[in-house]
Amino acid sequence: MEIINLDPHHPEVSQLLRDIDELMNTLYPPSSNQLIPADELAASDVYFVGARTESALMGCGALVPKTDEADCLTPYAELKRVYVQPPYRGLGVSRHIMQTLIDHAREVGFSVLRLETGIRQTEAIGLYTSLGFVQREAFGSYEPDPLSVYMELALS
Repeated sequence: MEIINLDPHHPEVSQLLRDIDELMNTLYPPSSNQLIPADELAASDVYFVGARTESALMGCGALVPKTDEADCLTPYAELKRVYVQPPYRGLGVSRHIMQTLIDHAREVGFSVLRLETGIRQTEAIGLYTSLGFVQREAFGSYEPDPLSVYMELALS
């Protein structure tokens, strides 16, 4: 397994993003889907990576820099689009992607990572908890949503 930088407009990556959208749209109503579009993933300050074998893109994840709206001096990174295709689940791919994102966030100086996930993503919530993430209230532009779980990881 190799971790590579991704171009969200590459056809293989675009298909993966459509697969994520399709899954999320089957699990949650539109008002609860917090999907970041490909154009935002292409921004120069976004770290968007994938795990691949020689023949397949197994999954992806992104770090999106943000600033706390309550305290404009506190930058953080938000995890978005963390996803592993079904044939590759249970093989440690998501953990490898997550660890790569966490390590990168530390390297570039973020002190906290935050994420929003859905209540039906129980495996993801378990992974995030095992990596040290703790639940918190809604953050940034998110409104409290009973279908969402908000989490963060202190990096310092």
